[in-house]
Amino acid sequence: MDAHAEICRAIDSYRDRVVALSHEIHEHPELKFEEHYAADLLTRAGAELGLEMQRGVGGLKTAFRAEFGNQGPTIAILAEYDALPNGHSCGHNLIAGAALAAVQGLKNIAGKLPGRIVFLGTPAEEGGGGKITLIDKGALNGVDAAMMAHPTDVEFSTMPALATQHLKLTFHGRAAHAAAAPWDGSSALAAVIQTFQSVDAMRLHLRDGSRLHGIITNGGQAVNIVPEKTECLFLARARTSRYAHEIGARVIRCGEAAAMATGTRLAHEIEGGYKNMINNMSIASRYSAHTEALGVRCPEAPEDMPTGSTDMGDVSHVMPAIHPVFAISKRGEGNCHEDAFVKHADSEHGYAAMMRVAKAMAMTAYDLLAEPELLASSKREFAARKES
Repeated sequence: MDAHAEICRAIDSYRDRVVALSHEIHEHPELKFEEHYAADLLTRAGAELGLEMQRGVGGLKTAFRAEFGNQGPTIAILAEYDALPNGHSCGHNLIAGAALAAVQGLKNIAGKLPGRIVFLGTPAEEGGGGKITLIDKGALNGVDAAMMAHPTDVEFSTMPALATQHLKLTFHGRAAHAAAAPWDGSSALAAVIQTFQSVDAMRLHLRDGSRLHGIITNGGQAVNIVPEKTECLFLARARTSRYAHEIGARVIRCGEAAAMATGTRLAHEIEGGYKNMINNMSIASRYSAHTEALGVRCPEAPEDMPTGSTDMGDVSHVMPAIHPVFAISKRGEGNCHEDAFVKHADSEHGYAAMMRVAKAMAMTAYDLLAEPELLASSKREFAARKES
């Protein structure tokens, strides 16, 4: 029996265990950096496979890492497991399950591996940038290529994820009795409303493919007091980090103008951001071939496809990487971050897709170890695209 067949057979035999684990993560949603239940489940499962699981990697309590195999190149398979306030509406329980099943399939032939596999648990993709911290702390040092896969409502071997910049704006005004002496106050709420109006006027002039959205997180303290403090958050997205930062700078200028007009004071913080995804086509093409051999068409994503952002983009700027997406719902039945997507992330269709993706990732990882030219091609492509 060849290596691909052995990997797939092992993953099939693991189905009940990994589906149960993914379901448990789904039923216990945890926000960024608080994924203790999920991290415990995954590290225990890794230990059951005979892996030496390291916890607290990179100083992150809910991160973990394991490595196995033999001398040769190293491929990382990444797991995400954080949720959103409305539950697992991004399906990260399936990402974790697919990664674990892929690792199990490869661990089953560990003695035959012509290289090493890293199983990396990455917290806080939803705004916390856990992968960025892990990169900075060296958790991916020595890794030659990395991969993960994300559920959505389409099937593509690539994802044109956007770069981001997160901003927090705080306006300081002067409180006053809103009926008896409003002239003694300066409204921080008026400033934040004026900022949103200016931002809306600015949207027309953003480049195609860019996105800009915000929320008011503090609109005042009481309805009969002129608000002395308000806060809002903005997220700028663009095809490159440079342009995302340019959009962010324009948002700050909108806030400064609003503060000047309302007699308030602006304080702003840049709370980080993600880089755009550099899809490695050498690896993505091999992943696509395995997916299609498993019975599902998996083309490249259109470059103009509406998309989101991920800290996997930051990984793709330091090594060849892929972030394919896989369908667990039909178009129009709910997509990432929507309430309807929560049930798709805990469905028979979702788990079937998770198992198929695990096989495609595991076989792709094996090929990168077993075929020196495939890995070399991915590195040449990475160097060329990174330089451009």
